[in-house]
Amino acid sequence: MKIEPLISYLSKHLPLNEKEIVFLKTVVKEKKVRRRQFLLQEGDICKHNSFVVEGCLRMYMVDENGKEHNLQFAIENWWVIDMNSFYSDEPSRLNIEAMENSMILQINREDQFNLFVNYPKFNRIFRVLSENALIACQRRVMQNISSTAEERYLDFMDRYPFLFNRISNVQIASYLGITPEFLSTIRKRLAKS
Repeated sequence: MKIEPLISYLSKHLPLNEKEIVFLKTVVKEKKVRRRQFLLQEGDICKHNSFVVEGCLRMYMVDENGKEHNLQFAIENWWVIDMNSFYSDEPSRLNIEAMENSMILQINREDQFNLFVNYPKFNRIFRVLSENALIACQRRVMQNISSTAEERYLDFMDRYPFLFNRISNVQIASYLGITPEFLSTIRKRLAKS
């Protein structure tokens, strides 16, 4: 199993000792996911927290008109999870799909809780990760209600320049809450200025 990227990632927050690493190896499972394969589909319960070792995934919802709305992209060293479904044990309203052939490491809810209880350092690390995710979510909500589409696009380019060669304009537009045609208009206008 290719667990070293996860150990390195977690150790950046708090260094792990040998005992913690050994226990982590017993609860983490490796999974290969093909492009367009789902980790989670709407109506299923999210049973795993997933860490991306290789590849790119997206989390999205489908509205009542069948339109997809991207909520998150996840690439190497990022986590992807429907937190509501994972913690409440309720059916998900979200989908998590691989956009590229990917390799992920997963931990199920029971094992994650055991990790927190047996090794409190992991509880602290995951608390920081959750706080960072909440901050990012709040920033995005504020941006969606107070920024123009062009400002949202420029912010996306600034924050995630490494995603542009991996994600289509259609997917970016969905994330920004605009049509692909409007995104094209924005890009043309920016290229002229």
